[in-house]
Amino acid sequence: MDILIYGTVNSVIYALIAVGFTLVYGVSRIPNFAHGSIYVLVGFLTWTFLKNLHIPYGIAIVLSLFLATLIGLIIYRLVLIRLRGLPTSEIIASFAVSLIILEGLRMQGIAGFKGFIGPFYMLPPFVDGKVRILGVFVDYQRIIIVAACFALVVLLWVFTHYTKMGLSLRAIAQDEHAAMMLGIHSDRTAMTALSVGSALAGLAAVLILPLGNITAEMGYKVLIYALAVCIIGGLGSWAGAVLASFVIGFAMKISTALFGAMWESVVLVGTIILILLLKPSGLLGKQKELEERV
Repeated sequence: MDILIYGTVNSVIYALIAVGFTLVYGVSRIPNFAHGSIYVLVGFLTWTFLKNLHIPYGIAIVLSLFLATLIGLIIYRLVLIRLRGLPTSEIIASFAVSLIILEGLRMQGIAGFKGFIGPFYMLPPFVDGKVRILGVFVDYQRIIIVAACFALVVLLWVFTHYTKMGLSLRAIAQDEHAAMMLGIHSDRTAMTALSVGSALAGLAAVLILPLGNITAEMGYKVLIYALAVCIIGGLGSWAGAVLASFVIGFAMKISTALFGAMWESVVLVGTIILILLLKPSGLLGKQKELEERV
């Protein structure tokens, strides 16, 4: 029962981490390698607002998410807009932005770069305490994460199906040239996607980081998890990302229960290789899109 409960929770966490990356790539075809650094930056900003400036928790979160949205917009307008259509350059540029952010935090002495592991850089949980579910104790923060993720999926579905901007995002994702012929501005839509994707990375941070310390290495781990989910699910496929999150979440939880936490990375890479050998386009990816990328 422990595997079922915590496998589900871990799967939802991976989905929450990857949803912003999937949105950006699905709309703009830009692999945003700054995704993980924005995640860490939002956590650090929220901690700073809360602990140093003594701003109420809710307002600190709102301010951090606003700044994350603004950072995504700036990254696109100053860097990525000039490189669209050049996949290698997009990867290098966005990863360079990631390094700048993480190295900047290192210069400020954020935990994780100098071997410091402690409660200093840690967001408080929204609600303290635990509840027993099917004989397994689960803390309230994890329950909040699961509830928030499902609410987010519903909100994103409503946004992409019933709002003008959401419909524009779907149109660009499905056929950019046809959407442009209908008057949809490609660059503006891609910029919106990157801004929303950055906000989603920040939302994942403020929900997940109360479970542990804020360390710079998390930026790289989050990027790896997001890439793994998107590759296994099929690049740009939201449904594939959700399915891949559960595949990875349960695979890693089962491996941890059987062999120990040291095998998590091996299982993650092995799962990616196995899925790509069986279906190179990913679980719900389209073979035609794969051939076009190749």
